[in-house]
Amino acid sequence: MISPWSPARPTRVPAQGAESDDAMAAGTTVDHLTETYRVHYKSLLGLAALLLDDTASCEDVVQEAFIRVHSARKRVREPEKTLAYLRQTVVNLSRSALRRRIVGLKLLSKPMPDMASAEEGAYEQLERDELIHAMRGLQRRQREVLVLRYFADMTEAQVAEVLGLSLGSVKAYGSRGIAALRVAMEAAS
Repeated sequence: MISPWSPARPTRVPAQGAESDDAMAAGTTVDHLTETYRVHYKSLLGLAALLLDDTASCEDVVQEAFIRVHSARKRVREPEKTLAYLRQTVVNLSRSALRRRIVGLKLLSKPMPDMASAEEGAYEQLERDELIHAMRGLQRRQREVLVLRYFADMTEAQVAEVLGLSLGSVKAYGSRGIAALRVAMEAAS
């Protein structure tokens, strides 16, 4: 009987195209992801800030997004799509954070007191801006479409892909959101 560790066992020789398949399966490199983190951290933090309401949650969401994309980096076959994966992950994690808050508020009999942090002072100044106040008055989908379209500088097709909507829905939410913003901004003036 031959042991499975025996050298008499034939070794597998890779096929002609196997090396190129291995290269394609490599996905996004750690160096590319690190550079993407360095370059796009602030813009992704801003994206989360427009969807959430406190800086600590925004930072958590962005860091979790990078961790998740890092863990799945071999599945990102085209490194130029890394930022798109990160944006989609930030949006999805922001939605999840909001859902958890809603469930938490329903379960708590009394809301917990807010804990002040150093970042909240800077974030409160940002909240005073009329545009952000007006954005918060929009419907969730309108806000998501406008944030991705104009803040993240995505095309309508990219927004549709990230949010899982049709192109027509993205256009409708966008135009209704802009109309609602116009009314809110005129009322604030």
